[in-house]
Amino acid sequence: MTTYSKIVGTGSYLPTKRVTNHELAAQLAEQGIETSDEWIVTRSGISARHYAEPTQLSSDLALAAAQRALEAANMQPNDIDLIILATSTPDHLGGFPSTACVVQRKLGITNGAPAMDVQAVCSGFVYAMSVADSFIKSGAHKNVLVIGAEVFSRILDFKDRTTCVLFGDGAGAIVMSASQEPGVLATKLHADGSHGHILCVPGSVNNGAVAGSAYLYMDGPAVFKLAVSVLDKVAREALEAANMQSSDVDWLVPHQANIRIMQGTAKKMGLPLEKMVVTVAEHGNTSAASIPLALDQAVRDGRIRPGHTVMMEGVGGGFTWGAVLARM
Repeated sequence: MTTYSKIVGTGSYLPTKRVTNHELAAQLAEQGIETSDEWIVTRSGISARHYAEPTQLSSDLALAAAQRALEAANMQPNDIDLIILATSTPDHLGGFPSTACVVQRKLGITNGAPAMDVQAVCSGFVYAMSVADSFIKSGAHKNVLVIGAEVFSRILDFKDRTTCVLFGDGAGAIVMSASQEPGVLATKLHADGSHGHILCVPGSVNNGAVAGSAYLYMDGPAVFKLAVSVLDKVAREALEAANMQSSDVDWLVPHQANIRIMQGTAKKMGLPLEKMVVTVAEHGNTSAASIPLALDQAVRDGRIRPGHTVMMEGVGGGFTWGAVLARM
């Protein structure tokens, strides 16, 4: 009998501190940096974003999202036998202990379940879902907690108006379980390291000091051009692998980076815009957290329902990109 992996619960969390474009523009003006609500909305579709408090870490955001996903799945923490957490902003310098291990401790999981981080930047969540899908189909694990969590506000240069206005903090989570019913229908992942320089944090740590910049750098036009191209291709690859057409997709849940990239992707796929879940206006770009945040919102407001076919896809630094086609 074929074993599938299926999403059985979703959850998300946004820090309480919400910053509108007007508020951010006023803060930047105090430093002599000019921007405006119109400038930001026109170029990105973003109106507001959430920032973590100084005491909040990625694991804190992940914990809240995970607890909500577990509740939705009607599970207890020790029912989970694997944690995969996607983040580019881990709790600890150097990335260890992994933020997944920190979340395991905070959830009170004591069953010895493995926990690991995945680093694929904005594609991290679809990478993590693909890994979870493979573990479940292999029979190695039955209930996997998959999380995307970020505090990107910590790596933004607030003197660079082209990047600091785009990103926010948040976390989203799902529980994937072994099922006899089709759930994840196809996954496709790619990377091309030759494009790593167009979206990166170029600094490195040397003898306790940062060599180079510890802030995010992005070549916006280059990222835009590449993103629209690869997102269309990888979505079609996933559909082909599942022997399906774009018309079979009930909802597109793309990485919430830029409304123009998202609209361009939907147009290339031949999907009407009303089939696309959009949260970028209120969340900004939350990197690995953006897809599970959008998915959870659409599940909880009733748009995405059991039986619906959902295309999730992301593109991020590395350069990485990927897609997951799933039946809810």
